Amino acid sequence: MRRFISIQTLFLAASLSVTASSQTPDAAPPPPAQTSVAHDAPLNPVLPTVFIVGDSTARNNADLGWGDHFASLCDTTKINVANRAMAGRSSRTYINEGRWEKTLAEMKSGDYLLLQMGHNDSGDLGGAKPRGSIHSIGDETKEVPQTSGPLAGQTETVHSYGWYMRKMIDEARAKGVQTEILTTTIRNIWTGNHIEHDIGYNDLIRQIAAQEKIPVIDMGDIEAQRLEALGPAKTALLFPKDHTHTSATGAQFNAINVADALRAAHSPIAAYLKPQ
Repeated sequence: MRRFISIQTLFLAASLSVTASSQTPDAAPPPPAQTSVAHDAPLNPVLPTVFIVGDSTARNNADLGWGDHFASLCDTTKINVANRAMAGRSSRTYINEGRWEKTLAEMKSGDYLLLQMGHNDSGDLGGAKPRGSIHSIGDETKEVPQTSGPLAGQTETVHSYGWYMRKMIDEARAKGVQTEILTTTIRNIWTGNHIEHDIGYNDLIRQIAAQEKIPVIDMGDIEAQRLEALGPAKTALLFPKDHTHTSATGAQFNAINVADALRAAHSPIAAYLKPQ
């Protein structure tokens, strides 16, 4: 019941926020400016750390990704929470921009990795936003001349989504870090009374998990079921900008969905979550 109440409170907050923003400027002050600059707390070296690697649905502007809210659900006297997600990144660009190397350098044996990628992996392989990966889990490659990004002026060997994900999983494992792979967050796209459950990567995610013998944390299914129970009108309150990115209230809602998916999967990370 307490979890039900907390989720309903989130939607009440979203509703009030929309109502306030529709009133005159004198009725409510403007919201504070958001910033995409991450302010990460130092990690306590004696505690295990759960690292979050993902895209804008886990870290966008301040408090607009679920990873920014996940620490509030954990007992941080027992575990660090390090949100290393970055907006606009795919499995490929998180690696080739050097972000994965920096995150990996922070990891130690006994840590955890929550890995969630997919929303940007369907992008272009070249051009102005070269962030896509080959849509498979195989070892096929494609040579792509790059005109922008960190490899501009070079011909890049582009790999599959599965190749990039396995690289991160295997390199984390080599340091004694346990990876758990998450299904992607849900977009606010409806067909009748049913919301979109999959952007096209969940089957690949499950195949990668089977190959690597790691758990799948199916937060997307929990999110979809809860959004369908609310219906399109109430769900829209959580997606004020577009069909992919939530408000801060929606981000906290998704953090709760991640926590509940960890419990459902009997993840060892669940032991560090605060009581429901």
